[in-house]
Amino acid sequence: MRALYPPIAPYRQHLVAADALHTLHVEECGRPDGIPVVFLHGGPGAGASPTHRRFFDPARYRIVLIDQRGSGRSTPFGELRDNTTAHLVGDIETVRAHLGIDRWLVFGGSWGSTLALAYAQAHPERATGLILRGVYLGRAEENRWFNEADGGARWLFPERWARYAAHIPADEHGSLIEAYWRRLDGPDQAARIAAAQAWLGWEDHAATLVHDVDAVSSADPLDTLAKARIEAHYFRHHAFLQHGQLLRDIDRIRHLPAVIVQGRYDIICPPRSAWDLACAWPEARLEMVVAGHSANEPATTDALVRATDAFAGRGAG
Repeated sequence: MRALYPPIAPYRQHLVAADALHTLHVEECGRPDGIPVVFLHGGPGAGASPTHRRFFDPARYRIVLIDQRGSGRSTPFGELRDNTTAHLVGDIETVRAHLGIDRWLVFGGSWGSTLALAYAQAHPERATGLILRGVYLGRAEENRWFNEADGGARWLFPERWARYAAHIPADEHGSLIEAYWRRLDGPDQAARIAAAQAWLGWEDHAATLVHDVDAVSSADPLDTLAKARIEAHYFRHHAFLQHGQLLRDIDRIRHLPAVIVQGRYDIICPPRSAWDLACAWPEARLEMVVAGHSANEPATTDALVRATDAFAGRGAG
């Protein structure tokens, strides 16, 4: 099985003004004259990490990683104003133009798959192809599956669900996303942080096929709060997309080569979404692997690295 490429450092970093409020942190890795690829991180709100550079052969790719608005090293950190999917799509174009790239391969996992599809459909002439992992289409039923009391995920990870649900009084369980949002956006900082830790304690520890049901995150509380607030902000607005939009507009990108890698036992972004996408986009290649949600599980890493190598072999265009 293929593993990640060795660790690398950026050869260049940028601060790109997206508008009067937001500044994006962007890094370039690999080969300056290589095949351009943009990596779109998950969350929303998670930020790019050094591991994300390693899905690509640095001898063949010019790897661009963007910390999305409010995320990672972009500023203002955790900012929700002017932070929607349309803004993020515009930011990708701003970065592409800033770097002088004509067209690039678009790679995104989890929320990054949503953003990759939205970007490519808005600017199909700028994409050479797509690699998607852990597909999330921003639909209400996907949010309900994982975050609401009438969803299905609670039946599979009951220990973790019990902690997530217990943070909210039973009379508010009709909409847990909204109940969490009220606490994440409330005036009490300690209550905000506690809600964020409960929110991400459910998500982060449901990401792998094998996991410790009692594991506790050691993440910085303020980082946890920023990510949870951005996620809840997007989820309660259904990713700022019309229902079914990404499937409805698939004809805009069906001419582009695409690989969809999906964990068969992904609890966070269940396989039905990847299946629905593949049915609407029969030209794309869907590869189901024995894994959960995380890109770092061996079968998923293997499939993603094989995909990036295959695109590099064809020049990604």
